[in-house]
Amino acid sequence: MPQPIDTFAANLPAGTRATVLDGAEAGFDMRKSRLHGDYDNVDRLRKLAGDIKQHTLDHLDEYLEKAVGRMEQNGTQIHFATDSDDARKAVMGILRKANATRVVKSKSMATEEVHLNAYLEENGVACVETDLGEFIVQLDKDTPSHIIKPIMHKNRRQIAETFEKHGLGDYNTDPQTITRRARAHLRSRYMECDAGITGANFVSAESGRIVIVTNEGNARFCLAPAKIHIALVGIEKIVPSDRDLGLFLNLLGRSATGQQLTIYTEFISGPRRDSQPHGPEEMHVIFLDNGRSRTLATDCREILRCIRCGACQNVCPVYRQASGHAYRHVYGGPVGAVLSPLLAGEKFADYADLPKASSLCGACNEVCPVDIPIPDLLLKLRNKAHRENVPSPGALPMQPFAKMATHPSLWRLAMRGGAVANLIPDSVKLPVPGLGTWLQQRTLPEWRGGKFRNWMKHRNGKNS
Repeated sequence: MPQPIDTFAANLPAGTRATVLDGAEAGFDMRKSRLHGDYDNVDRLRKLAGDIKQHTLDHLDEYLEKAVGRMEQNGTQIHFATDSDDARKAVMGILRKANATRVVKSKSMATEEVHLNAYLEENGVACVETDLGEFIVQLDKDTPSHIIKPIMHKNRRQIAETFEKHGLGDYNTDPQTITRRARAHLRSRYMECDAGITGANFVSAESGRIVIVTNEGNARFCLAPAKIHIALVGIEKIVPSDRDLGLFLNLLGRSATGQQLTIYTEFISGPRRDSQPHGPEEMHVIFLDNGRSRTLATDCREILRCIRCGACQNVCPVYRQASGHAYRHVYGGPVGAVLSPLLAGEKFADYADLPKASSLCGACNEVCPVDIPIPDLLLKLRNKAHRENVPSPGALPMQPFAKMATHPSLWRLAMRGGAVANLIPDSVKLPVPGLGTWLQQRTLPEWRGGKFRNWMKHRNGKNS
């Protein structure tokens, strides 16, 4: 059985929790300051962006066909991957055909989703992550804990230890020193590579251009010396026109990192032209399904609007306490609690507990730049788990509560028992059947119930 999020959070080191909380709060504050400082009516923009994405999803077959046609006209070779295995094999097939054994890779959640790095290494391809956060994750044999900030769970002391361990310099916690050392190490990898692998933030159906945004310029470095460019792209990344990119890029930068725009924005139309001195001679785009078509056919299709900004993670009280690793999937936080069970398909039961790890406070919907109704989707997935009788590890059994709540005599007895519980020290664990594990991780607050019934009894002069 999977480990529940509350159990994971209870065992999370205090230092890691503090690092995640500080990073999430900083991201939320920067987003709020920049987005609301630059625009008078943020909700209008969010709704417009959501409408555009939903329109695209509702007509995805048409826009995908249009995008593919334009990309092929631009000289891009198109591939389709039904699932993770197809995606990995497609990448490997392209590399083998070109005898490519050295790959540099820009940050891509789609490649994380299909576990591409491990597959390439197993097949003799040296693959180096070039995003600083992903590079550190790779060195530590770790996994990302945030969509935008892969090492949200690490502090600079831990990073300095990693660099020292892997021979990248002596122990030094200065961020600029760490960055310079990574830059020096990666520069030669760029120049020696046979191929560059990226994702894509958006694909314009109108022009066939893919858009990649980074803050480190590593996507540009990956492509300049490489002979082959491979982009693994989810089919939901398509937008109708180039004009739409103005809206989405402005919302993405502000929502993800509190910037007006990310520092580097690449618009890539295809392989290098004869007039260009550098760049890939081949460009391959692999459109990834991997459960997206199946999700599109559900009543939770709105989750495919997501532009991977991470704003919902930053604001979520559960994510802040548990970190992204608690979600057991590449996508954590509120978006992951919806997307992960849907993408899992037949393995829905493995992630069916994630939608329950939410207070349903609605903050995730309020910050979403494409207005995804995440709380509504969480409730739909909870209902799906209930209909399919999927057990949730760590969840409280609700049948006894339902019986107590619908029988006045049992409820009155429980009210009296609650007052008695205040006399029991916290160090004594109550032997309540079915709640042993739950109570081991929690200290119950002081009981304050029972006053309303007493007030109502004396107010009406009747027995309650």
